Amino acid sequence: MIGKMVFSRLFLAVVTLLAVSVLIFWMAEVLPGDIAIRVLGRESTEQARQAFRDKLHLDRPIYQRYLIWLGGVARGDFGKSLINDRLVTDIVMPRLRNTLLVGALAFILYIPVTIILASLAAVFRDRPTDSAISVVTLVGLSMPEFVSGTILMFLLAVTIPIFPVMSLVEKAKTPVDMLRTLALPAITLMIIMSVYAIRMLRDNLIEVLDSEYVRMAELKGLPRRQVIIRHALPNAIIPALNVTALNLAYLIGGVVLVERVFSYPGMGSLLVDSILLRDVPVIEAVVLLVAAIYILSNVFADVMTIVLNPKLRSS
Repeated sequence: MIGKMVFSRLFLAVVTLLAVSVLIFWMAEVLPGDIAIRVLGRESTEQARQAFRDKLHLDRPIYQRYLIWLGGVARGDFGKSLINDRLVTDIVMPRLRNTLLVGALAFILYIPVTIILASLAAVFRDRPTDSAISVVTLVGLSMPEFVSGTILMFLLAVTIPIFPVMSLVEKAKTPVDMLRTLALPAITLMIIMSVYAIRMLRDNLIEVLDSEYVRMAELKGLPRRQVIIRHALPNAIIPALNVTALNLAYLIGGVVLVERVFSYPGMGSLLVDSILLRDVPVIEAVVLLVAAIYILSNVFADVMTIVLNPKLRSS
């Protein structure tokens, strides 16, 4: 049953990704201006421009160019950059690795911080602990990413020089150096992701803790900690999975400001630079990868929701 459900979700994900690829290709191809003139310069000859158009199949109908591009993508070939004639995969993959590194560290921090703070706020609701956590999350919600990053940089890199000001991963020589380099952007991302998830999980936990089966477990003499971990959290965490899926997608493509603050070479800054330079193959590759990760994150959230919820699993 679960295998059939996973297969259907993956099939829908592939169909969705194909539809997204059509939209991405069309939007990139209709950018104003002649690509040949933009890349070769206004001083280039018409013969050179025509040779460039022939090389990129620009004289063919857009649907033929899309099929050629899609066939290359299916083989892992995103073409070459229009700016430096390098393979797009050679440009994108190191940036994707950097973003996955900082995203993995941020996500590792995000899970325990969210669960612990939300549990404390729910258990001690309407008490000073709950009020303090609510104030912290409200401040975090109202604070833009670059402000949070700048404050952390001032506190932990300037006032107390624990971490480097600039996150230059190329200069990290040991695992400890790598962790110090990733720490500030990862903590910033963790704060951005956690503040909303903490409030949602706290409200879900309060509702679950007031349910009859939790009260029955407490009446049977089960320890409070066991009731929360084994009975309340698995049911309260289900609605928060969709937020987690959105946070996973945000980690990959929505960290432009954080990367700029810490000079971190990731996917977000690459996308901004490619748009400024009108490097269409790189734009298409980055956006398609971000869309794929976003879609797979939502598939993961759907699968985990059904796995954790016996009612949905049985239906």
